[in-house]
Parts: sequence; C-alpha cells; structure tokens
Amino acid sequence: MLESYLTLKAEYEIIPMDLKDCAEVALLHGERFPRVWDESEFQDLLSQETTFGFVARQTNAILKKALPGFVLARHVAGEGEILTIAVNAKLGRAGLGWRLMQAALREARNRGGETMFLEVDGGNQPALGLYRKLGFETVGERKAYYVGDNGAKSTALVMSRVLR
Repeated sequence: MLESYLTLKAEYEIIPMDLKDCAEVALLHGERFPRVWDESEFQDLLSQETTFGFVARQTNAILKKALPGFVLARHVAGEGEILTIAVNAKLGRAGLGWRLMQAALREARNRGGETMFLEVDGGNQPALGLYRKLGFETVGERKAYYVGDNGAKSTALVMSRVLR
C-alpha cells in the first residue's frame, strides 16, 4: 500500500482562479519572474470584470504542496491577452503550461474573443516553444524591454493567434 503512494503519478485539475488564490499565485510569480507582482496586484487585476485566470491544483496529493501553476488573462473588445503565466520550475514539461493556456484560450473565445495576444522574453525558449505549438506567431518586438536580475536587457516578442 505504501509503495503505491510513493509511485503515485501526480494528477492535476485546472480550475478558475479565485481571490483566495492570489497569495499563492504571487509567491509562484515571484519565483519565476524578476519583476515580482504582489498579492494585492493580483487581487486588483482579478477583481476587474475583464480579467480571468486559472490555477492548476494537484488532486491526488497527500500533503498540500506549492501551487503547480497559474495563468492570468483578460478580454476586452474582441481581444484577449495573456497577462502572465507560470508553472513551478520542478514541473516543467509536465503539460501544465499547455493545459493552463488551453483554459485561457477557451475562456477568451467563450467571451467573444477573436484574437489572443501575449508578450514573452525572446530568450525564453521553453515558453516560445509552447506558444508556437499553440499557434502563436510573432507580430512585433520591443527591443531592450525586459531587464533581468543582472541588469541585462532582452527583447520582448509580441505574439498573437486567432481564436475563431
């Protein structure tokens, strides 16, 4: 019996983000990005009618673990935008980013969205691979837009994809 718990494959569900999730979301965001958004920023964004998000939760965990991942997006006048997305570094390549993005794309489409936009650091190859697999294409660049912890600047790529 104990052996089955030790070899249990993690299972996740993607559920709508709630205000009570914002502390964990801010913590994960701070682990993954140099420009940290605090809990109140996430609460303010999520409180807006146009903003929505999803969190990944492990459904078969014995003990409560750190938040596996989240996505925060908005929809206005037919256009959606991914504001931020993060997956726990230990869970990279587990499909959570794909599932979170699919939930956000579906919700934007359900709200009448025709196009989804996002912005990504041009050096973030794992994210670029995910976005390209999801059908996003680069439509613009912002040179020296991001500033890393070490002060180095990198280009932001603006990407979009049709939702209909």
